[in-house]
Amino acid sequence: QVQLVESGGGLVQAGGSLRLSCAASGLTFSSFAMGWFRQAPGKEREFVAAKSWSGGNTYYADSVKGRFTMSRDNPKKMVYLEMNSLRPEDTAVYYCSADHYGLGSSSASQYIYWGQGTQVTASS
Repeated sequence: QVQLVESGGGLVQAGGSLRLSCAASGLTFSSFAMGWFRQAPGKEREFVAAKSWSGGNTYYADSVKGRFTMSRDNPKKMVYLEMNSLRPEDTAVYYCSADHYGLGSSSASQYIYWGQGTQVTASS
């Protein structure tokens, strides 16, 4: 049974930082590209960041470039999202996801496994 479990969300003031973690189990982690998506109330789920199976390629949404950093630890089956200079518009539920094609994509349809999400709130 595949599980992706996010943690690290919370409430911070604008300009603050948070580090999200995602623990994966039940899959050959090193074969999957991993992604982070987010969904704000009343909005569609949107791409945040993705990293290929080897970690050699990383992709970011324009809205988070220079502020967010995604990393992965294959032996530990962990994915991280370091979020700095948070803005109120970053407020959303953040989801960890796994893409079996392995290359990383901004398209949610590529991802076959999803976590339950963790709430991030940046207050102004």
